[in-house]
Amino acid sequence: MTTSPTVPEDGRLDPMPSAVTGERRRLINLAYRMLGSLAEAEDVVQETYARWYAMSPSQQAAVASPGGWLTKVAGRICLDVLRSARVRRERYVGEWVPEPLPARTEWPAGATDDGTADPADRITLDESVSMAFLVVLEAMTPAERVAFVLHDVFRYPFAEVADIVGRTPAACRQLASSARRRIDASRPPLPPTAQRARVVREFKQAWEAKDIDALIGLLDPEATAVGDGGGRVTALLHPVEGAERIARFFADRTLPGRLTLQEYTVNGQPGLVARLDGVVVAVYAFDIADDRIRRIWAVLNPEKLRPWKTG
Repeated sequence: MTTSPTVPEDGRLDPMPSAVTGERRRLINLAYRMLGSLAEAEDVVQETYARWYAMSPSQQAAVASPGGWLTKVAGRICLDVLRSARVRRERYVGEWVPEPLPARTEWPAGATDDGTADPADRITLDESVSMAFLVVLEAMTPAERVAFVLHDVFRYPFAEVADIVGRTPAACRQLASSARRRIDASRPPLPPTAQRARVVREFKQAWEAKDIDALIGLLDPEATAVGDGGGRVTALLHPVEGAERIARFFADRTLPGRLTLQEYTVNGQPGLVARLDGVVVAVYAFDIADDRIRRIWAVLNPEKLRPWKTG
């Protein structure tokens, strides 16, 4: 069986379709971790491919590694997006929370490593899409975030990271090290998935029963709950802090008879999804340690729930 060449929008045949189009999933995974937004990640990948197809066939043929070229371009675009995102998010209504993923996103095998990097505290791919992980990434500088994601998550050698970030390999090593310290300081030992799922299930049951005492018992005394409505739907503009305040907030929220809560995998971790008349209206992600919920992220912004409505 033969495979037809890929034809871009301008009608020119792609001389190496599998080597180029086969990178799309990896690029989206990489861009999502860098940006915390699936929509922005898709835009980055679309722009990356647009730049590839803007080259002449001879220019494309001269590229020794199409995958490496695409990664470099996507990484640089992500860096630009992150720099502009800081300004845009200052104008964002309320709290900004990374866009939740409706299912685990995995990056296929085949990453490279220079063999000389410090292997300590490597981040697992599953953990790298967790809401807690992405929130810590949000606090990093754009250069830190890109260097860390490329090296510690995707195993790119610092020589290649340097070419993307526009710094020396030594500087990129320092950026990744600084980012790694932030990650290490923020993450306690992760309980087993079954244990986290049980805590989320008990939280759901306590919320449905409006059992304040049970909710308090499931929350860390210094827990924080953050809502993201983006100014499009009603959501608290500031985080709710403290177990009792959070428990009362959820217990006081009226759950319409047509609204259902379902246990779901959110960014690879146990979470909850709220549906109204079958339509997803909110997604809840949790950070759990020692059988207690430390943080809750509620995403209600319809724009960020698009993958949940179409998936």
